[in-house]
Amino acid sequence: MDDARRLAFGAAFATGGGLYDAVRPGYPDDAVDFLVPDGARDAVDLGAGTGILTLQLASRGLGTTAVDPSADMLTQLRRKSGAPATVQATAESTGLPDAAFDVATYAQAWHWVDVPRASAETARILRPGGRLGLIWNQLDVTVPWVHRLSRIMHAGDVHRPEFVPAIGPEFSGPEPLRVHWEQPVTPEHLIELAKSRSYYLRADPPTRARVEGNLVWYLYEHLALQPGQPLGLPYYTHAWRAHRR
Repeated sequence: MDDARRLAFGAAFATGGGLYDAVRPGYPDDAVDFLVPDGARDAVDLGAGTGILTLQLASRGLGTTAVDPSADMLTQLRRKSGAPATVQATAESTGLPDAAFDVATYAQAWHWVDVPRASAETARILRPGGRLGLIWNQLDVTVPWVHRLSRIMHAGDVHRPEFVPAIGPEFSGPEPLRVHWEQPVTPEHLIELAKSRSYYLRADPPTRARVEGNLVWYLYEHLALQPGQPLGLPYYTHAWRAHRR
């Protein structure tokens, strides 16, 4: 993704933080533990959004700072109990001090950054030997009904199983972890989940109406789900960790 397209897609998240926070799931404990090095004291969550991962880091006793370019997203985070320090900035230019953190994380965010610049900036704010952690929750499109759902939702951030994120030379090659799990949802939740995605947020009203109409047909007619019916939405979490050289 070139700079212009990346910025255009990312700008979709300048608003809508409340919906994002309400419908996006947290991360499996095994995956979060995989990202955090033993003995870590200080963490920075970059592209933190509404702080879904941020608070999971803070709950492990880490002194945690959240960085995001969206004021609306950070406002949602600051409303939560136990919210950590927040900084409105980009991953490429955080304004944070040198060598201040043991671990730097990006949750659902690394694909929005300029990789060479974000890698260099992340290395600058990490202590020697500090860890870079990248993590994505993704719909498990190996399940046929979820694959079709992802197409209707235009959930374009689903990576192929062999995907490895590009990182700068400041870091060792990333080590992977994959965790399969299910989120309890309802059909209504799935419609709201679609509304939290960049495709929908950037779309004009006719396109949004078409997405919603297709989802209503797929969930209630094709899959014959009932309003409020509980079901499990299959996910897999991709996580990678790398160390500052």
